[in-house]
Amino acid sequence: MIYTVTLNPALDYTVYLSHFALGKTNRSCREELFFGGKGINVSAVLTALGEPTVALGFVAGFTGQALLQALAAANIGQEMIHLPEGQTRINVKIKGEQESEINATGPDVPPAALAALMKQLDGLRATDTLVLAGSVPPSLPDGVYEEMLHRVAPLGVRVAVDAERALLLRTLPYHPFLIKPNLQELSDMVGRPLSNDDEIAAAAAELQQAGAKNVLVSLGGEGALLLDEHGRFHRERAVGGAPVNTVGAGDSMVAGFLCGVPKGYAHALRLAIAAGSATATGSGLATGEEIGRLMREFS
Repeated sequence: MIYTVTLNPALDYTVYLSHFALGKTNRSCREELFFGGKGINVSAVLTALGEPTVALGFVAGFTGQALLQALAAANIGQEMIHLPEGQTRINVKIKGEQESEINATGPDVPPAALAALMKQLDGLRATDTLVLAGSVPPSLPDGVYEEMLHRVAPLGVRVAVDAERALLLRTLPYHPFLIKPNLQELSDMVGRPLSNDDEIAAAAAELQQAGAKNVLVSLGGEGALLLDEHGRFHRERAVGGAPVNTVGAGDSMVAGFLCGVPKGYAHALRLAIAAGSATATGSGLATGEEIGRLMREFS
């Protein structure tokens, strides 16, 4: 079973505009509402690929109920913890001549709720995978991911981490099975610009030496590079058309990679790229049919 943790999920309200004028009334061309949060996105794409998954995390208020209803409608398993106060956040995505986002803060997570989540993690088994993805709410300690890794390490659970620079770097001593920086994040972590595959591979090797087992580097329209746990580099081109939606593409890559691992790392890389591209070229998260179509482009 693959469990995902989303500490600060959201409803993503996407507004499409032909033109945006700051300080004036703007009227949208259309609107879309999606459930969001990086871990939940991973669970959604895992479900689309037929992989059993359970989404963990916190929900609150009527927006939290709406998020749970959306998960149920999509047949995504969940064991979310209900917070006593606050509202699950709504993030606003403005798509016009440029893309802009307004991300809300989200509800406070009390110590009792965090303790309940930790107790859920205690029930994982060595055959399970845990995905830690996304930001940490201000009400939780910065080291919460480290605490989770420390908690599941004796259980033998495989862990994938997709988080911002400082959060990710602090998990490396716990030897996560997978980390997935994009090119800019990788550059920030090693403290230098990366302009070609050799430089990207060398930077990935630094993160592997620091503790990561598999380093998957997403390169947008250039595909992706993987340094696997055996020290082998894999490089694949992008598939599909021009990206129109970057939200959730990286999460889709994580889902594709984890689904593909049983068939080997070369296959996992291709499935990761196909899943990420299917999301990036559509209006929502990738479907299994879309991912399968893009996988055939590698033939």
